[in-house]
Formats: sequence, C-alpha cells, structure tokens
Amino acid sequence: MAVSKSTLSIVFIVLGGLSVLFGTVLVFVGPIIIDDQIVKNVEINPSNGLSYTMWKDIPVPFFMSVYFLHIVNPNEILNGEKPTVVQRGPYVYRENRWKDNITFHDNHTVSYKEYRQYFFEESMSVGDESDVVTIPNMLVLGASVMMENMPLPVRLLLSTAFKSFNEGPFLTKPVGELMWGYDSKLVDFLNKYFPGMLPTSGKFGLFAEFNNSNTGQFTVFTGQDDIRKVHMVDSWNGLKSVDYWMSEQCNQINGTAGQMWPPFMTKESTMPFYSPDACRSMELVYQRPGVSRGIPVFRFVAPKTLFANGTDYPPNEGFCPCRQSGLLNVSTCRHNSPVFISHPHFFEADPVLLDTVNGLSPNEEEHGLFIDIHPETGVPMNVSIRLQLNLLIKRVFGISETGKIAEVVMPMIWFEESGYIDGPVLNTFRTNLVVLPMVMEYMQYSFIGLGLAGILGAMMLYLSDKVKSRMVGQPCTDVDPSSSACEKTPLLQTPTS
Repeated sequence: MAVSKSTLSIVFIVLGGLSVLFGTVLVFVGPIIIDDQIVKNVEINPSNGLSYTMWKDIPVPFFMSVYFLHIVNPNEILNGEKPTVVQRGPYVYRENRWKDNITFHDNHTVSYKEYRQYFFEESMSVGDESDVVTIPNMLVLGASVMMENMPLPVRLLLSTAFKSFNEGPFLTKPVGELMWGYDSKLVDFLNKYFPGMLPTSGKFGLFAEFNNSNTGQFTVFTGQDDIRKVHMVDSWNGLKSVDYWMSEQCNQINGTAGQMWPPFMTKESTMPFYSPDACRSMELVYQRPGVSRGIPVFRFVAPKTLFANGTDYPPNEGFCPCRQSGLLNVSTCRHNSPVFISHPHFFEADPVLLDTVNGLSPNEEEHGLFIDIHPETGVPMNVSIRLQLNLLIKRVFGISETGKIAEVVMPMIWFEESGYIDGPVLNTFRTNLVVLPMVMEYMQYSFIGLGLAGILGAMMLYLSDKVKSRMVGQPCTDVDPSSSACEKTPLLQTPTS
C-alpha cells in the first residue's frame, strides 16, 4: 500500500522536530554533562583512577637537563678581568617522583610528601658525568662574601683554613661529583666552627640535598567540596606563609604545588604555585593558544616582572635586598649564601648583567620558561621550567683566595625540568576528556542540522504534493497540454445517418 506524500511529510516533520528538540537540549545540557565529567576526573579522589594515578605517581616522562657554564679563564678572573664561560651539556637525568604519607582530612584537604630520585641518562646527554668542568668554589668564594663583615682575624682564620685544606677559588672536578657531592675536609671544618653555614654535614654538591629527598609536607585541597580550589595549597610544612622575605605579600604561600591547577581556565587566568626550591610563590601568565599532541592548550609563561627588582616593580621590594632586575636573592633561605636565581643566560634580565660575563646568549626558545596546559582540566601537557643558579663573587679583604676578583654575579649552572604526557596516559586522557566532549558537541549540532533538514524536506514534499493536486483537473487550455495534469476530454461523436 503506497504511502501518500502528505503522510511522509508529517512523519518527517515529527522526526525533524524531535531531532531539533534533542539537539537543542544537548546544547544546554551537554556542557553541564561535560563539566560534571571533568569535575569528577580532576578532583583528588582515590576512587577516580585516571586523575588520582596521575596526581599520585606522575606516570609521565620527566627529566632534568643540567648545563654547566664552564669557566675558561680562572686566572684572569683572579686578576680582575671579565669572566668567560662556555656552556657544557646537557647532562640529562630521568626524574622519578611519587607521593607518600598521603593522608586525607575531613576539611577536604590531603597531606603528602613528594619524593624524587634522579638517574643519569647517558643516551640523552651531551657528555658524561666524568666530564671535567670548572666553576666557582662556593665553599671559598661564597663563604668569603658571607664573612665580609666579620672581624679581620676571623677572615684571616678562614683564609688560613682554605690554604690548609688546599681549597682554591675555583673547582675543577667531574660533573658527577659537582652534582651529587664530594668529600671535603673543609666542609667538616666549617660545620665544626661555623655551624649552620652549610646545608649538609656530608658530601658537598650542588644537588646533593635533592636526590632521594622530599620537598616538604604539602597540604592541598582535594576539590571535592569546591573544584575551584583543587590542588591549591592550604599549608606547607604546617605553615600558611614563610618568613624568608621582607613583606607579608612576598611571604604568602599562594597557588598550587606546581603540578596541576583548577579546571576551566581562561585567557585571563594566571597560574600561581609555591616552589620550595625557590622559597617563594610564583605566578605565570597567559601567552598564546596552541596544540600539544593533538590536545588544545594554553601556553603560560613567566612575566617579565617575576624576577624584577623593587625599583622596576614595587611589589617585589619585599624580595630585596635586590641587585639588577632579573635576579632573585635567595640567600635568606640558603643559609645566607650569596646565591641568586635567574632565567638561564640572564634572559629578560637587566642588560648590565650580560656585560659582566662573556659567553652568554639569551633567547626565549632555549631559555624561556613555559607550561602548556589543557585549560578545561588544568592538567599540564608540556612543561619546561628553566632556572639558573648564580653566585655573587668579589674580592674580600683579608681572604687572599679572592685575589682581585671584580664584583660580579657569576652564572654556574642552569637546569631545565621538563615533562610531557604521552603513551597510554595521553590516550586515556584524550579519549575521556577531549574526544568524548568533542563528540558530544558535534552531536548536538548534527541533531539540529538533521532535524532542520528533515523539516525543510517535509515542507518541500508537502508543497509539491499540494501543487500537483491543484493542477489536476484543469483544462488543457490553461496548462501545458503535455502535462500529466491536463484532463483529456473525449471528442463528441457525430451520429451516422
């Protein structure tokens, strides 16, 4: 039995209307469903496998690349000439991080300690840990600046100790020893007569206190009561603020622990985090959108004001005593050692700093700090944190080891901590939090488009049927005689006689 066009048009209108209605409902309900899925996936909850595993064990490749700024003219520096350095490296270390002592609290916070271990990756390095480089001897030049204002007899005693233990102003040692420590009788002497001066009582090395250590006890919000607070630090080592700096604002512990951030970020958002290694909170700002391994991201970078001095940026006055912009004085949290943090090669620092050292060539691609983050979830896709360690060196009267050294902030090493989501974790993340929401978004517009197309087709079918019906029965003089709508009238027959 044939179905009339009118019946078909009614069926198409009903189906099209339902499709438009369903698509319209998805437009309003879809984002709510997607956001709810994101919230469930990013809160710190042991019952949530994906997010909790990423937070607890960080199952992604993470590396620390170390570059030494090898001194090529140590004798000339002692005579007051400008230092010249040559970059050596990178010496790459695979970094294992995991959280332990995880304790959940009733106020929707969780406490933990994060541990870290480093393993040398020769295949990724340019050189080996046996490579010999020359850098300033922090035990001599650092201690000399620290003792600058002590009575002359104390400075003379210190200089005598340097000679007794055969310690000079510069160290020429293998990379492995400079990194992870070497035995020093001078360390034992300083710990005995100047307790608290050094951070270690064992081997002395630039990263000796980092390996097989933790970053202190963090207490962060789980986000289970308010997703806007997830990963935000409630306290560090039981403290709401530190006492390293000169102002209340600079001492505040703000932001996250530096691994994940709250979801639903916009271009106006910032990325605050507290760094125990830098002894302060820092904040990154939006730079541009991008794509990382098929996932849309926002790139956040360090603002030029991050290491600006108090003159160029008054809110940073609390981090002083300051030198040129581009340097952070961390002596107050590094046993008063004259140590400064900066961007590598003094990137975005006062040009005066570049004029004091030969061999530096800063540029954003190699020395800029950035985090590519998926804004909807607050999960970093690609991270590159780059910082440089510098030592203030100068002539100190009474300590002959300092010679005629001109006062200069001397770069020693810079390092890059980098990581990116890849492998099964990336696939799961992309499927659950990128592909499925995208499919739902496309579905809602597809249903609306198909519904409108169905309604339009039904209307065209209905109108064509009406036109055809109206034309049936009209005389052939009013329409095209060849038309099927032309009514054929039989000829009158003439009676025969």
